Amino acid sequence: MTSKPHFQALLTFLASDESNRSTPVSSGFRPEIKFPFDQKLVRGKQNFVDIDLVFPGDVVNAEITLLSDEDFVSKLYSGLDFDFFDGSVLIGHGIV
Repeated sequence: MTSKPHFQALLTFLASDESNRSTPVSSGFRPEIKFPFDQKLVRGKQNFVDIDLVFPGDVVNAEITLLSDEDFVSKLYSGLDFDFFDGSVLIGHGIV
């Protein structure tokens, strides 16, 4: 079953020296997302637009599907910024 994306975002992946991540991620990557209006992390699936692999330092467009806590969806708006993490490590920033 395929879920409809909750929003589109411009994602900026931090460079390797900023995130300690040296490997690319593929479309379907599922980092944890932190929105500024809540301390809770929510897992989201990133489907990259027109590209399959994203390397540290890249900027890409993506469709994001939240995998839990859909209560967050009603709080999203265009221009909202957020951070995303691989475990406890910050690996990038996004803008809805």
